[in-house]
This record gives sequence, C-alpha cells and structure tokens, in this order.
Amino acid sequence: MLYAPTSGGVARYLREKRAWLARHTSMRHTLIVPALQDGVGPHGEITIRTRPLVRSPYRWPYAASRWLREIRACQPDLIEAGDPGPLGWMALHAARTLDVPLISFCHAEVVRMVEQRFGSFWALWVRQYARVFYRRCDIVVAPSRYMKDRLEEWGVARVAVRPLGVDAATFHPGARKDDLRVELGLSPRSRLLVYAGRFAPEKNLDVLLDAFRRLGPRYHLIVAGAGDSLPAQSNVTFVPFVQSSRDLARLLASADALVHAGDQETFGLILLEAMACGRAVIAPAAGAAPEVIGPDAGVLVRPRDARALADGVCAFYDLDGDALGRNARRRVEQLYTWDAAMHGLLAVYREALSSTPASVPNYAAS
Repeated sequence: MLYAPTSGGVARYLREKRAWLARHTSMRHTLIVPALQDGVGPHGEITIRTRPLVRSPYRWPYAASRWLREIRACQPDLIEAGDPGPLGWMALHAARTLDVPLISFCHAEVVRMVEQRFGSFWALWVRQYARVFYRRCDIVVAPSRYMKDRLEEWGVARVAVRPLGVDAATFHPGARKDDLRVELGLSPRSRLLVYAGRFAPEKNLDVLLDAFRRLGPRYHLIVAGAGDSLPAQSNVTFVPFVQSSRDLARLLASADALVHAGDQETFGLILLEAMACGRAVIAPAAGAAPEVIGPDAGVLVRPRDARALADGVCAFYDLDGDALGRNARRRVEQLYTWDAAMHGLLAVYREALSSTPASVPNYAAS
C-alpha cells in the first residue's frame, strides 16, 4: 500500500531494487501494487484496481482472491511484503499455500503514526496487531537500528537491519545548478533550504513552517511534495511532487541544505539523497535520522520544537556548510551505495530460503 505515484522512499527503493536485480542477477522480480486500474505500470509493475483512501496518496486493496491469484500465478520462490495491512496478510496467505518464505520489510513506524493521528488507545491496538502480523513472517527487515529496536519493543524477535541505498551517480554534487535563486526571484545572498517529501502529519510540517516564520525573510524554504494542503507563507515556495530523480537531485544539490522536521523516520531516504548531493541535513535527533546523518554531516535538533529547528538552521550557517556536505557525500560512498544495500538484502533472501535457518547477521551502518 505504500507504493503510489506521489510516494517517495518506498517506491524508489522498490524501483531501484528491480533495476539493480535486472542489471546484476538473473533473478526475476515481480512488483504487484495497488493502482487506479488493472494493468501494467510505467515501470513494469502489475497493477491491481483498488479504492482511494481519503486525504492520502495510497489506495485500499479489496478482492483478496484477485491478489492471491496474481501472486500465485508468478510462482515466486520468495515473497516480500511492503506493509502489514491487508496486502501483508494476502502475501502471508499466498506464501503459506505456495510453501515459500515471506519477508516483511517494515518501512513505516505505524504505532507512532497512529498515536500522533488518533491517540494512545488506538496506538496500543495497532502495536498488538503489528506484533501478531510480523511474528508470523519468516524474517522482518528493518532499514535502521532505530526500527529494529521498535520492533523488538513490540515483541518481534527475528529482525534483520538492512539500510537502504542511494543512486550516487544521479544524486551527486554535480547536479547543482547555480541559477535556482534567480528562478525563484531571490537575492543571491538569501539563505535557501529545501524540504522534499509527503505533506503528512508525521512529517511535522507545521513545526517546519513555524521555524521559517521565526527565521524571517533572509531565509527561504522550498517545500516539494504532495498531500495535505499547507498555508501560504512569504518565505516559502511550494512546488509539486518531483517525480524525476534527476530533477529532485538538481533541487537538493542547488539548495544550501536539506531541512526536515519529521521525528519518526524509519530511515529517511530523502536525507540520504541530499547527502549524496553533497548537502548537509538539519533534522530532529529522533527516529533513524541520527544514525543516517552520523556525527559530522549535519545538525541535529530537539524534536517537534520550531525554535530549536530555527536555531539549528542558524547554527548550520555558522559552520562550514561545504565541509559538512563533503562529509555527507563521503558517508554515502562508504556506507549507503545500492550495491552494499542489495548485497545485504540478498543475504537475507538466501537465509530465508535456507532449509536450516540460522541467526540473521545485521549490517547496520555505524
């Protein structure tokens, strides 16, 4: 359900995995996703008609028999489920009837997401639900140590950490264009930052916009994405969701830094993409952000605090931003290439397919 035309990191992970496997292996990779109509998507996905969700880019699956029929027709050796919702249970049922392993990739921190939107009562119920589902999977993959710890708090024991990767050739400092301020009608001396992602409550965009109100007209923020409507603001430029990776790389590389207010990222692929572009990141010291950014590639601030975020932006400009950006790029090259990510993920697949399962090694970046 996390795959949609305006979804970000999950969709890019799946497309990048598909392309990497095609280039480097003889494996057959089939991607079955919700869509407006049955058919074949632009990236070769098998699309199945689903209902739209209110105020969401995602769609709700129905007609379980249709999904099960499509999965079984593929005759997979292994199934990976991307979310614990209805499609996760359909994948689990298909895996059991086909007698193949089910890997579940935990992309979202659903408990905190529900708690923020609906309160602690429903969060407790979702925690129990998530535990029931994930404990039935052969292996659960977490993209960060943060998410592994959360899964273990829920009572899920068999978890492997596999960080995502980034296309370091597309997301590269060379994508920078020096005319972005001119395009926006800004002074050459203006301080320009960017946010890219969904406009959703868990991204804490109210905190982000409040921080820029405090910062004033010398600072300008580009907000790129789709989702809930946001109020206009004089030092904020809103741009539509950026579909093209090259266009997104240009935007990230051409700003001074990426700024993010989300405090429950299970990985935060956009952080990595900005770092690959040689840009520092200003983000909350929460979720997976500290382990992705590391000690010298950005500025970490107190979560859900607009004043702290504004102070963090000011602190960034008191530092050597170019040096932070070089550190960020170096960290990506050392730890977060797609080659490294995919070799780690293939080790999980091999383990799941083994007839004598052993403990799954972790490959978390440090």
